[in-house]
Amino acid sequence: MAEIVKAKKGVKKGFFEVAVPLTAAKVHLYAGEISELVGRVVKLDLTRSLRGKSFELKLRVKKEGEQLVGEPISLELAGSYIRKMFRKGIDYVEDSFEAESRDAKIRVKPFLITRKRVSRAVRNSLRNTARKFLEGYIKTRDSKELFTEIMTNKLQKLLSLKLKKIYPLAMCELRVFEITGVLEKKVKKEEAVEVKEEGLAVNEEKKEKKVRKKKEEEKAE
Repeated sequence: MAEIVKAKKGVKKGFFEVAVPLTAAKVHLYAGEISELVGRVVKLDLTRSLRGKSFELKLRVKKEGEQLVGEPISLELAGSYIRKMFRKGIDYVEDSFEAESRDAKIRVKPFLITRKRVSRAVRNSLRNTARKFLEGYIKTRDSKELFTEIMTNKLQKLLSLKLKKIYPLAMCELRVFEITGVLEKKVKKEEAVEVKEEGLAVNEEKKEKKVRKKKEEEKAE
């Protein structure tokens, strides 16, 4: 990760570098001091790095040690990119729902384009199958893994192969992928269960010691 570029003495403001682990892009923000940048939301156009796919990545700046890091909060596909894929004699399928990854609540908006016009039953089948697949897939991964897999098109390819059994698609994308909350309570609950189990084990061990001690005293008498 790149080091922060500190403003020189006597200069009121300067550029500070923000590391973005998910991409090779370098982001420099103008401010008087680091504290002004923490919490700021930055938009990053990934069109060039993704070879034409117009994804906009939103990042929230946070401080890690002596560095500023951009934490991903959403990915959104540009409307202009979607419009280019429209043709006569096709249908599109869209959906919007919330799912839970290992560490976050996420809003997902898949967007599918068929090669030809299809019936309402086929569109519903595509929508329901896509939702079921994505909910199961997202549940097994953390948010950073999911951002990486969407940006590298891995998740979209897996979804497309799944939906191909129903009807071949001209386009299979996630129009919006956005973190809406962090699952702090879930993590704390799991930790509480572990602590409780440890406590039970300790109590059982104490009981066994008391029983052994009592038997030894009875033998001594």
